[in-house]
Amino acid sequence: MRYGPAVRRRKLGAELRALRALAGLTSGEAARLVGWHQSKVSRIETGRSGVKPADVRLLLDAYDVRDPELHELLVVLAGSDDDGRQHWWRAYRGLLPSSYSDFISLESQAGAMRTLENSVVPGLLQTPEYAREVTRTVVGGALDGEVDALVEVRLARQDVLRSNRPLRLSAVLDEAVLRRTVGGPEVMARQLDRLREAAHLPHVRIQVLPFGLGAQIGVTGPFVIFSFPNKSDLDVVVLDHLTSSLYLERKEDLQAYSEAFNSLQDQALSPEDTVDFIAGVSDGG
Repeated sequence: MRYGPAVRRRKLGAELRALRALAGLTSGEAARLVGWHQSKVSRIETGRSGVKPADVRLLLDAYDVRDPELHELLVVLAGSDDDGRQHWWRAYRGLLPSSYSDFISLESQAGAMRTLENSVVPGLLQTPEYAREVTRTVVGGALDGEVDALVEVRLARQDVLRSNRPLRLSAVLDEAVLRRTVGGPEVMARQLDRLREAAHLPHVRIQVLPFGLGAQIGVTGPFVIFSFPNKSDLDVVVLDHLTSSLYLERKEDLQAYSEAFNSLQDQALSPEDTVDFIAGVSDGG
């Protein structure tokens, strides 16, 4: 059974704690109703422990929660895995920081991903050679074996674009992403070709922000917005930092970043013009 990432466990725990309080129950009383130890209820409510969808239903029945939409929402937060995909990245535990594992988990569950990049090509669109150069730079001092494993993870993540229900990816790239030579001219040429190929996929939309636009909101830094197929209020904004990631789920944050992304898309070249633009850069333009 699959569990959600830490950010979603915490949200689920908070929701269940509020429903227990609304039912007028202490954690000990709730535990006795479902036949658990009180510590299990506490671990779930604080997000320290994952919880199976069946256990969520048990708690909701104990709290006399009858709203079917709320039932569905909380079961989704628990990480119900109807498509059978496994947590393949667990094979790399000990190598991946927890924030990166959380990111991959969100990516694997999302129905759509919107991303702004102003420095490097998004991981889902990187070639193996490009990914290796970026990894070597970001993880300074890493052994060759560690770099190999991290590149494997990066490439395995790209399966979300090739599944039966592929992730819908919308990427806005600053022109600097295309101009910055990573790994030398040959590596960069293959990477630009990869971007043009990906741009023709029906579920991938790539747009470039040319330098000529001047300052725009994208200069504040890259971000990712994950949207999920069941409930819109499960959307998550991810801000990536050098040593950690920040996950935002407040409605105000989601609205602000969604509006910012929409504005960037409006300013950027169209997907068709973007393909021509990438071709021009590839030809030395």
